[in-house]
Amino acid sequence: MAAELYPAKKLPPVTASAVQQYQQQNISNNNTIQGCNWQGLYPTIRERNAVMFNNELMADVHFVVGPPGGTQRVPGHKYVLAVGSSVFHAMFYGELAEGEDEIRIPDVEPPSFLAMLKYIYCDEIDLCADTVLATLYAAKKYIVPHLARACVTFLETSLSARNACVLLSQSCLFEEPDLTQRCWEVIDAQAELALRSEGFCDIDSQTLESILRRETLNAKETVVLEAALNWAEAECHRQELQPTMENKRLVLGKAVYLIRIPAMSLDDFANGVAQSGVLTLNETNDIFLWFTAARKPELPFVCNPRKGLTPQKCHRFQSCAYRSNQWRYRGRCDSIQFAVDKRVFIAGFGLYGSSCGSAEYQAKIELKRQGVTLGVAVIKYFSDGSSSTFPVFFEYPVQVEPDTFYTASVVLDGNELSYFGQEGMTEVQCGKVTFQFQCSSDSTNGTGVQGGQIPELIFYA
Repeated sequence: MAAELYPAKKLPPVTASAVQQYQQQNISNNNTIQGCNWQGLYPTIRERNAVMFNNELMADVHFVVGPPGGTQRVPGHKYVLAVGSSVFHAMFYGELAEGEDEIRIPDVEPPSFLAMLKYIYCDEIDLCADTVLATLYAAKKYIVPHLARACVTFLETSLSARNACVLLSQSCLFEEPDLTQRCWEVIDAQAELALRSEGFCDIDSQTLESILRRETLNAKETVVLEAALNWAEAECHRQELQPTMENKRLVLGKAVYLIRIPAMSLDDFANGVAQSGVLTLNETNDIFLWFTAARKPELPFVCNPRKGLTPQKCHRFQSCAYRSNQWRYRGRCDSIQFAVDKRVFIAGFGLYGSSCGSAEYQAKIELKRQGVTLGVAVIKYFSDGSSSTFPVFFEYPVQVEPDTFYTASVVLDGNELSYFGQEGMTEVQCGKVTFQFQCSSDSTNGTGVQGGQIPELIFYA
């Protein structure tokens, strides 16, 4: 009888790709297994468990996942789920277990619930940008800590000015202090980009206030006001209010006093805020007196300018020099490659100036990664004939990720010879950040690791 059930024949090997293909099929379909000896096809318990993922075979519980109108019925196996989650263990085997065969979960999206089950059944983490936040919510709700940690790591690596404000809000909700700190680093350094991002308008009022209160926010106050009014307009729509200036002020509430209007220039105030309608007549009058009168009135607004961030400089040469025939510029490119071991934000470069008295240069600076331009600016700067470096900045600081080489380039246009660096270093320690340098094939004017231009990288960390 046993020989009939389990015939003695050699089974074909099961490849990893075949198992993955089956798992992927199970995400969309509640499959049943054909044949009575399917267990013999999979040599490890991990592979056999993976076959059970989203499978009706031997399912002893079902979940109706998703909000009304968007639900999906997902089969489960109590033992496997209880092994993977203490919440499921309490639900199925605890003292208060109810023994229901169908459990409704309206607050979790089906793709995120399936991503969590895939980890529990298959020991695989499958994350994507569209669902990672919802997957983190599911992992937190059902106490699956390793999956939650993977979600946070995924979010940290994909963090940018475009999504930093939204992730800040979510990180506080999920009580993830490390992710919160990473968000603040991006928001502080690239404040104007973050404030102008679409995601800024989606944050909650508590997160809005924490951003407006931020002392190290590296942004002009006019940009802060513009962002707050954009948020207020979106909030009016959420509350089904007409987006009039009166209603914008209403939904902003006391947060409006966190905008440092008295710290703006008189010109910005008079030609912008004072005519926008966001202030009352009395507030407008008092702020005008604040700017002009010797006896200043008390204001409900924060009056001191934000401190912003202090830029740091990575100087890669140990000395500089000049010669009668060097360093000359005729539209050729000076370039160097660098990498860091921690995320930083490149604000600009420090460049050498004329070695023959005062002179003016036009500089086109550029920052690239694998040939893709991340930042570019064309700037004029005046050098006084000294061997000092002269800073030139991008419009916005450029985010630089660790362990990847970036190319810093400058094309200078000027009639005078300049100083140049000597005794260059391949590795420089700047505070907690280590910079590594190597020569760039883009450099056509002689700059390399040992000598040349671009003596400094100006950055925030």
